[in-house]
Amino acid sequence: MRRSILPRGLTLRAALGPLCAAALALGLAVPGARAAEPIRIGELNSYKAQPAFLAPYRKGMELAVEQINAAGGIDGRPLELVIRDDGGNPGDAVRVAEELITREKVDVIAGTFLSHVGLAVAGFADKRKVFFLAAEPLTDKITWSDGNRYTFRLRPSTYMQVQMLMPAAVEKKAKRWAIVYPNYEYGQSAAATFKEKLKAAQPDVEFVAEQATPLGKLDAGPVVQALADAKPDAVFNVLFGPDLAKFVREMTARDALKDTFFVSLLSGEPEYLDPLKSEAPVGWVVTGYPWYDIPTPEHKAFLDAYQKAYGEPPRLGSIVGYTAITSLAAGLKKAGSTDPEKLVAAFEGLEVAGPFGPFQYRASDHQATMGAFVGHIGLKDGGGVMLDPAYVDGLSVLPSDEEVKKLRPAAP
Repeated sequence: MRRSILPRGLTLRAALGPLCAAALALGLAVPGARAAEPIRIGELNSYKAQPAFLAPYRKGMELAVEQINAAGGIDGRPLELVIRDDGGNPGDAVRVAEELITREKVDVIAGTFLSHVGLAVAGFADKRKVFFLAAEPLTDKITWSDGNRYTFRLRPSTYMQVQMLMPAAVEKKAKRWAIVYPNYEYGQSAAATFKEKLKAAQPDVEFVAEQATPLGKLDAGPVVQALADAKPDAVFNVLFGPDLAKFVREMTARDALKDTFFVSLLSGEPEYLDPLKSEAPVGWVVTGYPWYDIPTPEHKAFLDAYQKAYGEPPRLGSIVGYTAITSLAAGLKKAGSTDPEKLVAAFEGLEVAGPFGPFQYRASDHQATMGAFVGHIGLKDGGGVMLDPAYVDGLSVLPSDEEVKKLRPAAP
């Protein structure tokens, strides 16, 4: 059965049936007094496997759709979401993407969370010549070595976020490093990039331990003990979600690595920091989203609207879901069409106004320049927070267009 997500409390019939009256209020033309045909966005994601990030992500999408439709849609056409679970694996994701295109007749596809799933859907989009906005997967391959004409990516990539952490890692001047990461594309690429960049900046560095763990199945005791036995001066962590919680709690239980310097991807995101509560690892340098400490007008407008709609603070997933839809809306408006070729042309160099400020989708590699925040973890009111957060613009940590030519095969 098709599931369509519309403004809260509205059915498809209720939303489109009275469109004539709404259009008159908005000054829109409704030929023949009939509702305009919706633009259908096929969204697939690992909702069951990764609820901490993707439940807020879905709310962010719905908020953006509601706002855009209330303002008249795209040239009078409302947006409509058709949401599916991708099963958290590449095979199911490709099957779901095919169903969205052939059965649901969606105009574009968007989403995916896990990097290997995102890569599979990107390959599908290239083969089928369908526009795909990869909202969350972080792998560098999606815009570089495996990049293609029809795929664009929103979130700051693994490379970008490692680069954001690199100043703190280099400044520490630690000689003995250990690494722990989930053993799939995201974790593997993060570890490889970190080693390459740190070695280039600090040639005498040693990597004394490396733990690659199965995603979602971390046996934390042996992993923590193996890292502690290596006696590192510093650790680069890539674990997230329940694996991160297990890891931190095992460190506390074993009184291990407590004086060790950590830099950590994603650990400042509320999805992963909040569940740790008072056990949050104080002092870790992290990328994340300090929603409570971003005073810009753009973010305040988003924060107020989100809290009014849902009665709770946003998560990073909320930002990504919201900005994915506003990006698609900006691209569709610029293209004046849902034709994939026209959308590709519109997205190359597309300027978007997001909650973190304006950013662009680069023509050279289809990567968005939206940035992220870097800070260190502290405790406040019995829970973990990001202290002294600083926004790092995505463009500042991306290779130049000239360098991209070596990283990305020429797309037709």
